[in-house]
Amino acid sequence: MTVTSLTLTSRDGFEFGAVRVEPKGARKGGLVLVQEIFGINSFMLDAAKRFAAEGYEVIVPSMFDRQKPGFSREDHSPEAIVEGGGYARANGLDAAMSDIGACVDALERPVFITGFCYGGSMAFVAACRLRGIVAASAYYGSLLPALKDSEPRCPVIAHFGRHDAHIPLDGVEAFDAARHDVTVYAYDAGHGFARKRYEDYDAASDALAFKRTLDLFSDAVR
Repeated sequence: MTVTSLTLTSRDGFEFGAVRVEPKGARKGGLVLVQEIFGINSFMLDAAKRFAAEGYEVIVPSMFDRQKPGFSREDHSPEAIVEGGGYARANGLDAAMSDIGACVDALERPVFITGFCYGGSMAFVAACRLRGIVAASAYYGSLLPALKDSEPRCPVIAHFGRHDAHIPLDGVEAFDAARHDVTVYAYDAGHGFARKRYEDYDAASDALAFKRTLDLFSDAVR
């Protein structure tokens, strides 16, 4: 499985880094995979390889290059959360969509998107704002409840943990009630249930969410 670094030009002209993972076997499509607030760390690379093993050409953009080029943290310490969260807020939605849009432009069709935590929120925003995305799978995006009035342009599924201390369940339920065009799944798990080597990792929830994501992508192009 070939992993390469590349530089992309955002739709607003900014140059940023990214990682591309070539698909295994017959190519099923392109996938933009959006990071958590911790940058392109080992978990993001593992996630990209996991999708590439299923036939997807994956691009993982380095989302905070405007704030700190190449930022990556392996730890999830309070300091890492403060640093990454600060970069996410400083980056804003417009810059994030410009960068994600460049990734969409760089991939041959069909193009899908997924992301975790911060990336889950950005995946949903991209599904609402950007053209050229066929389907989106958003993992525990904390912004989704506040975005319940936003209408996606493509099929979307959203994954949440019922015991997520960062995303109150009532907000998830309000999002679910408001967005009948989004399929919402709640798992018997906490935040970050798809991230191995993390205290909230739940293998059963991770496997089911991954299968649902692959099924979504497959169904979107039938």
